[in-house]
Amino acid sequence: MGFATLALTAIDCPEPERLAEFYAAMLGGDITSEPDTDGEWVELRLPDGKRLAFQRSPGLQPPEWPRADRNSQQFHLDLDVDDLDAAEEKVLALGAKALDTDDRERSWRVYADPVGHPFCLCRA
Repeated sequence: MGFATLALTAIDCPEPERLAEFYAAMLGGDITSEPDTDGEWVELRLPDGKRLAFQRSPGLQPPEWPRADRNSQQFHLDLDVDDLDAAEEKVLALGAKALDTDDRERSWRVYADPVGHPFCLCRA
């Protein structure tokens, strides 16, 4: 049994507020920013109590998908959805990019957020 609990997932990005807004549009929740961080750190508090944090990283080099010889992902989020086609339409409208979506029979599809981080939409 572990001795710690996961507090949040922190994601590096050039513009924390903008990436928080992207994920808030998909997941819901409230965006918060502490005044003393000058926008360097923004949190998204999800309706179920989980938290995503977005940390400014001006020189971020996004992963390349797929690349066996380099980091193809630094992390990724699996997001459950009821309808993959409807969710795909929404994330693309929000600024996501399709990375691996050709196999429409699979229960998951891979996208990149506006900064280039891969994430998967998964059939719930």
